[in-house]
Amino acid sequence: MSRKLSVMITGASGEIGHGLIARLTTADPDRPVITLDLNPLSADLAPKVRHQFGGSILDRELLARIQAEYEVDQVYHLAALLSTRSEFSPELAHKVNVEGTLNLLEFAQRQGESHGRAVVFFYPSSIAAYGLPTAAAKAAAGKVKEDEFNQPTTMYGANKLYCEHLGRYYGRHYKQLAADPHAGKVDFRCIRFPGLISAVTVPSGGTSDYAPEMTHAAAAGEPYECFVRPDTRIPFMAMPDAVDAIQRLVHAPREKLTRVVYNIGAFAPTAAEVERIVRAAFPRAEIATKVDEKRQGIVDSWPADVDDTAARRDWGHAPAYALDTAFGEYLIPTIRNRYAR
Repeated sequence: MSRKLSVMITGASGEIGHGLIARLTTADPDRPVITLDLNPLSADLAPKVRHQFGGSILDRELLARIQAEYEVDQVYHLAALLSTRSEFSPELAHKVNVEGTLNLLEFAQRQGESHGRAVVFFYPSSIAAYGLPTAAAKAAAGKVKEDEFNQPTTMYGANKLYCEHLGRYYGRHYKQLAADPHAGKVDFRCIRFPGLISAVTVPSGGTSDYAPEMTHAAAAGEPYECFVRPDTRIPFMAMPDAVDAIQRLVHAPREKLTRVVYNIGAFAPTAAEVERIVRAAFPRAEIATKVDEKRQGIVDSWPADVDDTAARRDWGHAPAYALDTAFGEYLIPTIRNRYAR
């Protein structure tokens, strides 16, 4: 049991969780970090956290136990069923992505009420929350703003968009008809991420994972069939910049924030541009294109790029990696070492 102010991370064994745990425990090693995940942390990360709770975000009894044992003032709710799997299991996706998020928001609300301080609740949304109707509309839209084209075509995107609204409700309007005010106990902050490229973890089924999948396959000496057209363009970001953005937003003064949900971007290459970079690094790479029309249709509904003016203005979003440096200095060297062992 710890009554020290603690950080809670759900879905901590995933791509974002790896970088976030390393960053949090390095920045403040005395601050307890607890995790909730179905999967155990890797051997290098496990010693960094105070306690691993093995279980589901749908388990309210487990959340009640954590509530009783820890005083949490920051929640990073990363657990989710990702886009591709969500399309095969939409009912399960809704249960995990929506009901699970509702459980965590209630957890944060109870923590805030119990301890008399607002709990910062970070939620990772996605460009899947967008739904552009046609290729022509995508080309004409250019950099899309947060409040444009919010008509997602996937279950995952619909889940993300609704949970953005849930977070806004808990933060600003919770039980607004009650005699005593209840809102303000959850300080909900959300980023709509582009495709994320990690050198540390293997891609796990996201519809935007063709870029990291291509790189991992080339480094491993395995053939790869890219499931989107060469001219396909969506925004991407290197994982270290994603983790940096999370920390910038979480620690930004509340009065500086003009939005609840923020776009962020870094670079927006075509699949062909990614392939050229990968082939230059791995000349023997076997890369072909085999378009999956259904997945292609989903990617075509996402913006070619996003307008992240608000994030840059309000809390200083400033990605360190551009396209060339993301691959040349971060992704390719790290992945090359991974498969050289």
